[in-house]
Amino acid sequence: MQIVITGGAGMLGKKLAREILKRGALTGAGGTPVPVDRIVLFDNIEAPDIPRDPRVSFIAGEIFDAALVRRVIAGDTGSVFHLAAMVSAGAERDFDLGYRVNLDGTRAVLEAARALARPPCVVFASSLAVYGGADMPETIEDGQAPMPQTSYGAHKTMGELMVSDYTRKGFIDGRSLRLPTIVVRPGKPNLAASTFASSIIREPLAGREVVCPVRPDSVMPLLSPRRATAAFLHAHDLPAAAWGWNRSLMLPSHDISVGEMAEALRRLAGEDAYRLIAWRPDPAIEKIVNGWPRRLDARRACAMGFTADSSMDEIVAIYIEDDMKPVEG
Repeated sequence: MQIVITGGAGMLGKKLAREILKRGALTGAGGTPVPVDRIVLFDNIEAPDIPRDPRVSFIAGEIFDAALVRRVIAGDTGSVFHLAAMVSAGAERDFDLGYRVNLDGTRAVLEAARALARPPCVVFASSLAVYGGADMPETIEDGQAPMPQTSYGAHKTMGELMVSDYTRKGFIDGRSLRLPTIVVRPGKPNLAASTFASSIIREPLAGREVVCPVRPDSVMPLLSPRRATAAFLHAHDLPAAAWGWNRSLMLPSHDISVGEMAEALRRLAGEDAYRLIAWRPDPAIEKIVNGWPRRLDARRACAMGFTADSSMDEIVAIYIEDDMKPVEG
């Protein structure tokens, strides 16, 4: 069986690929493990640390290139993890490109999946941005209706609806995961409004100064890359009956203030690391971040076996263990 990961050169794409390689198989439509013969990582730029394994190949291209995507998602593709996206601040800055990547790209993936001989499992990376900002309750529960107030949130909402409709028609077996902010991300900052949440941990641990563009009392639901990767695989392996008609799921998270995040850094790395954070609020970033949900009550996900990190200390410890040492393979 072939597995396709769009956004495969990104942090989560590479971690997901490595975990699939370790497992060697994924649950097939019949509920039994099916060996993974090939993993295709599809992205618009290749990363230097893509897993080195004969089962892994990389294809470069744009996700909205429907003809190319159809050539990638072909043959014996049994599952697609659709992670490719233009992130929040970038999509807000370039309206047209945001729609081309996030909406047209998702449609290209779904149409390619629809053309396969057998309906594949498609796991779509959605976002808490679907819930919007103003007039939200303090705690978001499973029944909260999406009301996006950014272009990125609108793109993800429309993507979820398409995944559900293609599933209803029997073209795919789709599942959409509403991800909270993923922390701590290795590498360099990106254009996401939430990129600082990783930077204020990652940079001080490397001895570098960093600017935090929001106030310490801003609250964010967080999930570690390790838990997010496990969530993608768990979502994939659950039987279709476990999802029912509702194919969109809010994941559990650890809800914490930015100030508490910095305190966890101080506990684990000391006062010198903590002092490398400069608090300089940016109104534009604060407006986006403070418009996101502050706390989640993800009872449905918990009942389905998804789990969150226990604390910010655990999240930082996971980063130190997983990403502050050489990656093998």
